[in-house]
Amino acid sequence: MSDPAKKLPNDPAELKAMIAALQAENAQIAAENAKMSATLRAHDQLVQTLRLRIAKLQKLAFGKSSEKVEREIEQLELALEDLLVAVAEKDDTPIDEGLDEPVPEEASAPVLRRRPRVSDATPRERRELDPGACCPDCGGDLRVVGEDVSELLDMIAAQMKVIQIARIKKSCRRCERMVQEPAPSRPIAGSMAGPNLLAHVLVSKFDDHLPLYRQHEIFERMGTDIPESTLVGWCGRAMKTLSPLIERIDADILSSDLLHADDTPIRVLDRSRRDKGLGKGVKKGRVWAYVRDQRPWAGAAPPGAVYRFAPNWKEEHVLSHLADARGILQADGYKGYAKLYEPQSNGPPRLREAACWAHLRRDFHDFWTSTKSEIAREALDRIGKFYDIERDINGESAEARLAARQRLSRPRVEAFFDWSEQQLLRIPGKSDLAKAFRYGLSRKDAFSLFLSDGRVAIDNNPAERALRPIGIGRKNWLFAGADTGAETLARAMTIIETAKLNGLDPQAYLADVLDRIHDHKINKLDELLPWNWKALHPDASSQAA
Repeated sequence: MSDPAKKLPNDPAELKAMIAALQAENAQIAAENAKMSATLRAHDQLVQTLRLRIAKLQKLAFGKSSEKVEREIEQLELALEDLLVAVAEKDDTPIDEGLDEPVPEEASAPVLRRRPRVSDATPRERRELDPGACCPDCGGDLRVVGEDVSELLDMIAAQMKVIQIARIKKSCRRCERMVQEPAPSRPIAGSMAGPNLLAHVLVSKFDDHLPLYRQHEIFERMGTDIPESTLVGWCGRAMKTLSPLIERIDADILSSDLLHADDTPIRVLDRSRRDKGLGKGVKKGRVWAYVRDQRPWAGAAPPGAVYRFAPNWKEEHVLSHLADARGILQADGYKGYAKLYEPQSNGPPRLREAACWAHLRRDFHDFWTSTKSEIAREALDRIGKFYDIERDINGESAEARLAARQRLSRPRVEAFFDWSEQQLLRIPGKSDLAKAFRYGLSRKDAFSLFLSDGRVAIDNNPAERALRPIGIGRKNWLFAGADTGAETLARAMTIIETAKLNGLDPQAYLADVLDRIHDHKINKLDELLPWNWKALHPDASSQAA
């Protein structure tokens, strides 16, 4: 090894000059590090501020929120994402190597600290770096004593492929008859779009929320110019092909005796005012989600979600959607559901109401965060005990859940309502805290229904989760193309989100269905429903499921 000391000059003056230069360089590095640290601290403070603001707005979004609040959340989330990228650009610490758990949100570093999780089914390519057969020092023979293996996650870019279907013609030497195989059916008659391409376009538009003009640009980079008008036609015709399945999903889910329901606003173009510009030529519609999810109590029916669009928030729409529904409806306090809970002339109501404790909890949480009220804090603690019990019985049978709730939850719930009545005598009647207590007491039976039926959830979170894709989509498109466009969006989400709820990769599922649906016997079409298709394709589950 070389000795660094031998390279130093013997002249003291030269040594002093070298030391001075090194000291200046170190001072400059220290100043740059201090500046970078200050920048990172400022970024970190801004990240925490944005996170707190988003969390506060999200609490508001579950109550009587306006579209303005939801829009602000979306914009802040985009700003936060950009800021985190900027922080990561300046941060030299490892992003994912050697780490298996994410850093808690309250930690100073806002960057995800977890290794990517890769499915065992993901293709793997082995590249060997062999030092050769001879020792580089002495030339002796080398023998294998082991190996060090590391992994690099890479991606193979998507590639267009033209499939040429050659139908060979043959003639009989004896009778001169012409023989040729019939042309295979196509997902769209007369179109050159293959099932995998159509599935990719549909999932990109309706699940990844990638507008068709962006897909056109991506396909151009891949060497294929597909006009936007053609992509529009493909989407429309593919949705028409899938309509029989969507209708079956719709009928199956809405016939369930236990449903979750929720709605969210969506902006749509108003054709009657389209000449007024985007500001006045857009109206507010609603998308409702009706969800069946029996997994928390190990029910036999598969999960699924039905989406319905309505041009406004009038009760007539939910009354139409649920005209044939019977059983239990778990939803928020929207007044449009009220007629569904009214007794019929010949007996009990068609639907019993199950209230959402998460909604009530948010009212107390909002009051506590703004006032630090001890009463609101105690309400949160009491409701938290209900959720502790639910966490322990999640996934058990309805009978086991009912027994646990009768033993553990019922005394606490009854005590909560008794305590609520006492608190109303102590607090101002017009305060938000009093409103929260009155909201709970006025719907006491609905909030207590989960105590007498092990199938009923404690909250309406399944429906709220089902509507998250709408919120994500609003980050990429400002509005839907009139009522018909919003209706198509709802129908596409019905089949895609139901596939995802059943643990399927929606693109693989739609590609297979589009490839075979025209040749499938109409009386066996139910075999192509997501939950039945999954049973026939056990290896096709989504890696994220």
